[in-house]
Formats: sequence, C-alpha cells, structure tokens
Amino acid sequence: MTDEVRAAVPADVPAVKTVTDLAYGPYIARIGVVPQPMEADHTADVAAGRVFVTGDPVIGLVVLEERADHLFLDSVAVHPDAHGTGVGRRLLHFVDARARALGLPEVRLYTHALMRENQEIYPRYGYELVERRVDGPYDRVHYRKRLG
Repeated sequence: MTDEVRAAVPADVPAVKTVTDLAYGPYIARIGVVPQPMEADHTADVAAGRVFVTGDPVIGLVVLEERADHLFLDSVAVHPDAHGTGVGRRLLHFVDARARALGLPEVRLYTHALMRENQEIYPRYGYELVERRVDGPYDRVHYRKRLG
C-alpha cells in the first residue's frame, strides 16, 4: 500500500464508488436519506480532476472543488477496513496542502448533523463550526478551517 495521494484516473472510478458507498452506506438508516456523496457522478468528478485517492488498491479518497475564496471539501471516504490507520488524517493533510498550493486561504465542508462522529473529528484538525443549516432533506453542520 502506498501513502501517496494522487489524482484519480478513470480506472479508479469503480473503487471510488465502492469506497464511497462503504463509507457512507451505514449512515442511511440513521439520517433517513442516501448521503449525497453516494449519489455523486463519480465518473464526471474524476474527469473534472476533483477526486484524489490513496492506496493501491484505493482505500481512501477526497472530492474537492476549487472555489473563488476557498477549497470546498465535498467528501472524505475511507474504506472501513482502513479505519484507524491514519488514512483519513493523511487525506485531510493533503486537502490543506492542496488549498495552500492553490493560494486559497481556507477549506470549507459540511457534514450531516446526525453524523456525530464527523463532528468530533473535524475540530481536532482545526475546523471551526460556522453554522447549522437545513438544505432540502439534509440537516447540515458547516465548518471551515482557516489556513495560516
């Protein structure tokens, strides 16, 4: 297994879908809807250069969107078999480095209010709570991390 985080290529799309589904699937019953990352067009996201993966085979990924004043972290997914091995930490450090390389001053993300585990993790990595807002069927908690 490699520690490198690299841009996903079309051949990674099946693994991106599998890891995303395994990471988010357990939340369906808790939040009552399919998490948005599971419904993403992974092929289009990979083609647009928005997906970055780690592992061979892929065990983790992030989906990023460059915006005018920040980097939006759309999704973080780690294969359940890799939980607790530092994959998520490595991906979050990559996101920070990517934002800095793009000259963006902060990273923003949101998570579902019922995904309590995420609300414990993000503050440990320097994210601050910005607001809680309902967007359609999603009750979201928004975070940002200002990069120094």
